Amino acid sequence: MSQFSIIILAAGKGTRMNNPETPKVLAQANGKPLIGYVLDTALQLNPKRIYLIVGYKKELVIDYVSGEYRNQLGTIKFIHQDEQLGTGHAVKQVEPFVEQPTDVVILAGDAPVIKPKTLQKFIAEHTAASAELSVLSATAANPTGYGRIVRSPDGEFIRIREEKDASQQEKAINEINSGIYFLNTGLLFAALENVKQNNAQKEYYLTDIIEIIKQQGKKVVAINCASFEEIQGVNTFEQLQEVEKILRSN
Repeated sequence: MSQFSIIILAAGKGTRMNNPETPKVLAQANGKPLIGYVLDTALQLNPKRIYLIVGYKKELVIDYVSGEYRNQLGTIKFIHQDEQLGTGHAVKQVEPFVEQPTDVVILAGDAPVIKPKTLQKFIAEHTAASAELSVLSATAANPTGYGRIVRSPDGEFIRIREEKDASQQEKAINEINSGIYFLNTGLLFAALENVKQNNAQKEYYLTDIIEIIKQQGKKVVAINCASFEEIQGVNTFEQLQEVEKILRSN
């Protein structure tokens, strides 16, 4: 497996977490911040570089990581997103710091359960499929709150539809987006140039790169190789409690 880098989205506020003064990725699950779990997983993949995107109260995140991961600071680079304008905008902040095109895994800093072996399988399947962009997906008994994986009748991956923008028919889909992607930065940053804010949130969605890259005739696939438990993100205190239970049982 050729070497790659990792981008971790860790700039969010955590407004619904019962503690809005704390950046979401510093919410504690069983006494450890969410970002600690994600960094531990990322480091096990032995990446060339980890680009950690920080935003809301970023100094708190930087202090935690600089203390806990001081021996890995040669690998970890902090990227600043000063305005929270969506996931696409966040990832675009990495562009000036990438010296030459490299493959990257994009991870969410608030999804602490994902396992290194699942990510390794995901990358291996991306390579085996000769894909240029892969999305990690999972099947959920209750997909509420997640972006849906929309496929054609013959199973070809078409797009991700965010729940806020989904039709009733799309909301019934139970294959969901994990928020984890694998592609080359050359393709990534070129696609981000074309992402617009024409959605309910008026944000730049990272998910929009899928249709942009597909329209270029590139091979884009959704790889369903994660369990729903692994990809659960934390947006509410209830979800934090759920994730704590899963982490304790692993």
